[in-house]
Amino acid sequence: MSGGQSYIHTTVLVVSGIYAVVRHPQYLSSMLLNTGLMLVAQHGLTTVLGVATIGLDYRIALEADREAIVKFGDDYKLYMDRVPRVNFLIGLVQLLRRRK
Repeated sequence: MSGGQSYIHTTVLVVSGIYAVVRHPQYLSSMLLNTGLMLVAQHGLTTVLGVATIGLDYRIALEADREAIVKFGDDYKLYMDRVPRVNFLIGLVQLLRRRK
């Protein structure tokens, strides 16, 4: 990837670092942030918007997986088998098991 370009233009499948724990850390962080905001605000409107945003984040992650399969093929399918989409607890357990 050339300097200054967005991560979207990557030509290499990254499977290390945070990407060894979850496939979509950016969407996971948005989901966690929205959950935190709902818990702090404890307001109906915040809850409705938070749940809607979490749902949209998940749908975007599904679409990102479909696009990555087209871009990276079988390598991404194997990656999908090893690393969960956004469940970081399962991802951490699986990472620790792989390192043993």
